[in-house]
Amino acid sequence: MTILGISAYYHDSAAALLIDGTVVAAAQEERFTRKKHDPGFPTHAVRYCLEFAGLRLDQLDAIVFYDKPLLKFERLLETYYAFSPRGLRSFLTAIPVWLKEKMFLKRMLYEELFNIEEFDKKNVKLLFPEHHLSHAASAFYPSPFEEAAVLTIDGVGEWATATICHGQGKDFKILRELKFPHSLGLLYSAVTYYCGFKVNSGEYKLMGLAPYGIHGSPEVARYEDLIRQHLVDIKDDGSIWMNQAYFNYATGLRMVHDDKWQALFGFPRRDGESLLEQHHCDFALAIQNVTEEVVIKMAAEAKRLTGSEYLCLAGGVALNCVANGKLQNTGLFREIFIQPAAGDAGGALGAALAAHHLYFNQPRKVDHTALDGMKGSYLGPEYSDLEIRQAARKYGAVFEEYRNFSDLAEKTAELLADGNVIGWFQGRMEFGPRALGARSILGDARNSEMQKKLNLKIKYREGFRPFAPSVLAEDAAKYFELEGVSPYMLLVQPVRKERRNALPDNYEELTLMEKLYFLRSDLPSITHIDFSARIQTVHRETNPRYHELITAFKQLTGYGVIVNTSFNVRGEPIVCTPEDAYKCLMRTEMDYLVVGDFIFDKKRQPAWQETQNWREEFVLD
Repeated sequence: MTILGISAYYHDSAAALLIDGTVVAAAQEERFTRKKHDPGFPTHAVRYCLEFAGLRLDQLDAIVFYDKPLLKFERLLETYYAFSPRGLRSFLTAIPVWLKEKMFLKRMLYEELFNIEEFDKKNVKLLFPEHHLSHAASAFYPSPFEEAAVLTIDGVGEWATATICHGQGKDFKILRELKFPHSLGLLYSAVTYYCGFKVNSGEYKLMGLAPYGIHGSPEVARYEDLIRQHLVDIKDDGSIWMNQAYFNYATGLRMVHDDKWQALFGFPRRDGESLLEQHHCDFALAIQNVTEEVVIKMAAEAKRLTGSEYLCLAGGVALNCVANGKLQNTGLFREIFIQPAAGDAGGALGAALAAHHLYFNQPRKVDHTALDGMKGSYLGPEYSDLEIRQAARKYGAVFEEYRNFSDLAEKTAELLADGNVIGWFQGRMEFGPRALGARSILGDARNSEMQKKLNLKIKYREGFRPFAPSVLAEDAAKYFELEGVSPYMLLVQPVRKERRNALPDNYEELTLMEKLYFLRSDLPSITHIDFSARIQTVHRETNPRYHELITAFKQLTGYGVIVNTSFNVRGEPIVCTPEDAYKCLMRTEMDYLVVGDFIFDKKRQPAWQETQNWREEFVLD
C-alpha cells in the first residue's frame, strides 16, 4: 500500500511517502525552492518522493492532506462573529482568499497534482484527517512504543490547539482537547513577536535568549506574575484560558495589542534588529518558565488519563527542547519520543500514517531493533559522485577526492582540531528543522572562539544564539547529564558539573555579550550561558559516516563531541544540493567543504562572482 502525505498553505510545506506503513521519503518544500518556511504546494517535495520510490501518482492508494480546511473556515467565521465588530479589517482581508482558494482546496490540490503528472483521480483516494490527529500520528506511529500517551501542542489546527491522546497498537483515542483562541503556542509566539522576532520562525531565538535572563531575579518574577495575572490562567490539568483583551491574533493582523502590552510590562515592542536589553532577556525567561509549567502539567494530565509509562510529543511547541528536557527530568515517563519534524512539515507524514492505520485499518508493527521508525530522519534526497562533479565543474571548483572514507574522516578530524569550520554534506538530507550530520556545519567544541566565529562569520546571525553538540551516543554521559538518547537534537540537558568553570562573583552584572564569551566549560562552544546544551546523540546505526568522523576526532583529541549547526546562512533554508553547499562555502568564511568523498579547500577555489547578494536573496529570519 502506497500513501502520499502533504502539508501546505500555512508554513513549512512538505511531502512524505509511505510504502506498506514504512516511511521511505520525506522532505520540506523550502529545501528545493530556497524560500524559508515555504507555504506553497510542495511540488518539488512530491516529485522527489515519487522519483525516489519509482512511482507515479496513478500507483498511489491515497493522497492525504494534513488538516480539514472546512473546519478551519468554520473556526474563522465563528471567531469573527464572536468578536464582532472587532476584526473587520482582518475579516475583509481573509475571507476573499478563503472563498477564492481555500474553500475549494480539493480542486486546488488536484490542479497542483495534475501539474506534476496526469492521473485518474477516481483511482486515488483524497483524504483529510484533522490537523492534531496528523500531529499525533506523526509522533506515535514511528515511536518505539506499543502504547503511549500522546501530547500535541501548537498554535492552532482547525479548532484544537493541544490534544491528549492514547495510542494503543494501531488505534487512537482522543481524551482531551484545548480549543482556540486559548493556545500555548500562540502565547509563546505573541512574546516572540513582542521581543522583535518573527512569528513561526523566531520562537527558537526566544528560547535561546531566555537563559540570559537573571534566574530568581525580581524582574523575572514580576514578568511571570504579570503574565499569569493578566494574560493567561493556568489550570491544574495544564489547560489554559487566555485574556483576549491583550491579544489580537483572533481577529487582527498582529499578535498583540502593543499599547496594552507596553502599559503592562513597561517597555515597547522591540524592533527586529535593535539592541537586545536585559528586560528582553528577563521577559524571555519568564515566558519560558510559564511554558515549561504548562507543558509539564499537560504531560501529568496525560499520564493520569492514560496510565502510560511512555509519552510521544508533536506540534510546534514540541520543538521547545528546553521544555522537553525539563519534562524528561520530572520522571513522569520512563521514555519520551519526540517527532523530529514536530511542526507542520511533520503533519504530512502524520497524515499518511493516520490514513494507513486508521482509514485503511492496516496493522502496526514496532521494530524493536531500531531506535524508532524515522530512520534517523535521513529521508531526503542524496546525490551521487557524478552530480557532485557536475556541480564542481559548473563553478570551476577545485577538490581532492578520497577513495577511502576512513582517510577522509581522519583528514576532516585533523582540520576540525586545527580550528577550521567545515561544511559537511553526506547522504540523505534530514527531514525536519534540525541539521543532524547530513547537511551540517561543524567545528571544534573545545575551541573558545568557535561560537563567535560561527555566529558572526559563517551564519551572519545574532551573537547570543547557542550551538549544539553532536556526541557519540556511547559517550554522551561523559559530557552531559543525559539519560537515554537524543538523536534528533530535541532535548536540552546540563553539561556535567565536573566540566564546568566557576562563574565570577560579578557575573550577573555583566552585559549580555560579556556573559556570552565567558568560558563556561571545557566545551565552551556548545555550553550555553546556563551550562546547558541541546544534545544530538550520534548513532552508528543511523549515520555511520558521521559516527566515524566523530570517532576519528575522538581518537585524535580525546573528545567524542563536536559543534554541529545547520548548513545555511541566516534566512536561508538548509542546503539541499551539492551546488547549494558550494555556494554557501563561497559566500561565507567557512574553511572547507566535505561533500561525499570530496574535500573543497576554500583557499584553492576560483574567485567567487556573486550574481545576486545573498542578503537580498534571503530575507532575514
